[in-house]
Amino acid sequence: MKRAGAKTEGRAELVFLRHRLYEILEPGAVGHRSALVVNRFLMILIVINLTAVTLESVPSIESRYRVLFSAIEAVSLIVFTIEYISRVWIAPEHTPYLHFPAWRARMNYMASAEGIVDLLAVLPFWLAVFFPADLRFLTVFRFIRFLKLARHSAAMRSLLNAIYSERRALFGGIVILIGTMMIAASIMHLVEKDVQPDKFGTIPDAMWWAIVTLGTVGYGDVVPITPLGKFVAGVTILFGLMMVALPVGIIATAFANEIHRRDFVVTWNMVARFPLFSELNAAEIADILKLLRAQTYEPGEVIIRRGEPGHSIYFVAAGEVEIELPKKRVRLDAGHFFGEMAVLKNTKRTATVAAVSRSNLLILDAHDLHALMERDPRIAERVNEVVRKREAEV
Repeated sequence: MKRAGAKTEGRAELVFLRHRLYEILEPGAVGHRSALVVNRFLMILIVINLTAVTLESVPSIESRYRVLFSAIEAVSLIVFTIEYISRVWIAPEHTPYLHFPAWRARMNYMASAEGIVDLLAVLPFWLAVFFPADLRFLTVFRFIRFLKLARHSAAMRSLLNAIYSERRALFGGIVILIGTMMIAASIMHLVEKDVQPDKFGTIPDAMWWAIVTLGTVGYGDVVPITPLGKFVAGVTILFGLMMVALPVGIIATAFANEIHRRDFVVTWNMVARFPLFSELNAAEIADILKLLRAQTYEPGEVIIRRGEPGHSIYFVAAGEVEIELPKKRVRLDAGHFFGEMAVLKNTKRTATVAAVSRSNLLILDAHDLHALMERDPRIAERVNEVVRKREAEV
């Protein structure tokens, strides 16, 4: 019995340690200043690493500071390896994986985009240690570490969110570019193949000229010489200007919208007005203030869709939103919150929510909500009460 109790106690300590490490490694965890320190340290190490890689390519600098560059790479490799192993270990603490077996949660993390980036940042260099070879190609993998900044930088996350939100439009732009390239290459092949068979003799040969021209690069290594060929090139250049402007416009607009959604400041009074937090003291509200993200939604804009995974809970700071349930529609104004059912039950969204008027929302990530509920029974009780009430209404 004592041995079984000791095993249970040891397992509980490991779970506590894993949760503690999760709160340190993941930005925005509740009440841990160490998370900010670790986050800043990793960002600085990534910047130093990338700077060293760049300077190391200069022969005179490399020969003079070879020992320093080797030390930076050794420290970076050890730190990033420890980080990767730690992130694999704490994967079961991630909200989407809470109800998965530990091994499955870790496999899901390793197969995710972040997991693959973290692995590529260290694995090739450990292989080089045990299998010596020409290591020059590893420089490319060292620059992959730049992608790790996306986890630690809010600005990069905003840009990636903007690109992801417009992925369908960008894919459409790429399809249009490929189609235009093939048409321009086919026409130029017909016009110039007899006078320049070495450059336009086949459509694949002409495709190089077409993509360079559409990209407005114009290397000048392949150019038409006939009047008709020059006319086709001029038209292709005009289309190229539109091809370049299309993705730039899409990304710029999406990024501006992403920044615009964060255009209001979350204040202490704003959080204190929510009934869910009304009984908390000033220090507790200040802690919650650090966890909330602000976003603005225009009238008619969809906030969450039915069937999507639930990773956040939303608080209405200003404006009005409408919840589209299977049997009815419900409107919520300032002071209410929504999205908690999918977060607590780790299920997909059961309703679509859209802004009725211009609405300022405060967003709390799922793992932060769980931590708050574990820390404060009052918040847990109120959230569960709302969940029971809404389940009865549905």
